[in-house]
Amino acid sequence: MSWLDTVRAAAEAVRAHRLRSVLTMLGIVIGISSVILTVGLGQGAQDEVEDQISALGSNLLSVSPGSSTDASGMRGGFGSASTLTLADAAAIADTDVVPDAAAVAPTSTTSTSVVAGETNWTTSLIGTTASWLDVRARTLDSGRFFTAAEVADGADVVVLGPDTAGELVARGSPVGETVRIDGNALTVIGVLAPSGASASGTSEDDVALTPIGTAMRVTGQTPSSVSTIYVEATSGTTLTAAYQEVEALLLNLHGLASADADFTNATQDSLVATANATNETLTILLAGIAAISLLVGGIGVMNIMLVSVTERVREIGLRKALGATPTAIRRQFLVEASLLGLVGGLVGVVIALVGAAALPALIGQPVSVSALATAAALGTALALGIGFGVYPASRAARLTPIDALRSE
Repeated sequence: MSWLDTVRAAAEAVRAHRLRSVLTMLGIVIGISSVILTVGLGQGAQDEVEDQISALGSNLLSVSPGSSTDASGMRGGFGSASTLTLADAAAIADTDVVPDAAAVAPTSTTSTSVVAGETNWTTSLIGTTASWLDVRARTLDSGRFFTAAEVADGADVVVLGPDTAGELVARGSPVGETVRIDGNALTVIGVLAPSGASASGTSEDDVALTPIGTAMRVTGQTPSSVSTIYVEATSGTTLTAAYQEVEALLLNLHGLASADADFTNATQDSLVATANATNETLTILLAGIAAISLLVGGIGVMNIMLVSVTERVREIGLRKALGATPTAIRRQFLVEASLLGLVGGLVGVVIALVGAAALPALIGQPVSVSALATAAALGTALALGIGFGVYPASRAARLTPIDALRSE
């Protein structure tokens, strides 16, 4: 009996019991679709995190102050100290000391209220330098960014994020308008283009940027102290080198050993790894739960194949009496089990693809289904059919013709 004949006979046996076959495949269908969608949701979340972090700036290093301790011994979180200064940023910008740094942008951030006419809005006020726009890989929707001369002079100018501009000015562009921050009048000279990114739980589009001296003056912050120093490496390949150079420089400037560092230095890779850690754990957990239904589906295949062997004992005996070998009998039942697994897998993949197309609009979460994951799911379904069909097929192959023919 050729392989083609075996496949035809197996397909006919499956069609002969359509309802039973459909119910048997249901466990595999649910398992395959669940696993693909679960992994796709996890991968989609990771891709979204990576895109958002990439939107924060290219080849970016983020240097933040360490933690502070008050008189009562209460320790603040990372970033609560005032250990980074404009002098540190100037030292990092020295290409003789940090040759792999292309640009540096120190920032001083605080939350404040911005007033435009009768409208007010609380936003993040960021004092920075003219290099911020390039370091953070941002663009302007209208107007311009402040210049190095305006930074040096502490000019009363401000650049608004698109969300902030939308809250302050209902229609038209705010460029050229005057806004007030803590009683100080500032002229709006530009509006950032939307980035859609977020950092530390705050939107990168809900900001107001001024020269760093201006921000410190209008808010009364500590002179020369900065909250973050952003460093753009010369390229992706030099990011690690820039990280090491900045780390060594700041430790030397602050007179500290590595274990006592009063700052934290983070790259995009470390941010992505941290943000994805929880997603990966949840994805593995949910995929494991979904895989249980695959196991149940495989057990269902074994159960139905055992029933099929019992129902077809006389057929098996007749075939053996006519010369069929145990290998041929075993092969026929294995092919039947494989068909159940493969068809169930194909249906599960189709349902998963439909779900991947429909779910983002319903839950607002991207679903990324890869060809590799789909192929692996199909392979798993086929392997389940074969694996759980081995015992029933072997049992059928071991039947002797005389016992099979005289059974009722």
